Amino acid sequence: MHDADSIDLLGEQLARFSRVRERTTAQIMAASKGEIELASYSILFKLIHDGPMRSGALADLMLADASTISRHVAALVKKGLIARQADPDDGRAIVLVVTDAGRELTAELRRKRNAMLGRVVGDWTPDDRSQFARLLTRFVDGYESARIDMVAEAAKGMSPHLCSRPDGEQEQHHATEKQS
Repeated sequence: MHDADSIDLLGEQLARFSRVRERTTAQIMAASKGEIELASYSILFKLIHDGPMRSGALADLMLADASTISRHVAALVKKGLIARQADPDDGRAIVLVVTDAGRELTAELRRKRNAMLGRVVGDWTPDDRSQFARLLTRFVDGYESARIDMVAEAAKGMSPHLCSRPDGEQEQHHATEKQS
């Protein structure tokens, strides 16, 4: 397979994966009658992984709009899965902290996720799983590094416009061209 064909196949499979994942997420939401909102639970995983933080920092790390994070945080606080506490470095500020109930739920979700992924790659060799995990990590790292340049390139030379964001929100972008 030629390199261009490999890149094209990668693009096709990423689009296919995105469609399958979106459909699965919608079906899980419907089956749980809205009880499971996967976007909210990604906040739990991020707070457990990176520790307590302010809402603005969380929005930055999640590449999400502050109002979207605020809405999800409010729901998680209401469910008792995270708590707002005074920032130990600046008592005037608030940090978000995962509660014991949030840690228990996250552990359960991680077990379920890993079981599901185990079914997906169950017939793979341990070496195949290891290699895929390594290459996927490398791909996501590369994508994350290139993301800002991809967005800037897409906006280059355009008048003010609306761009769709990954979280479904709309964001106003103003691109300016340098005059020569």
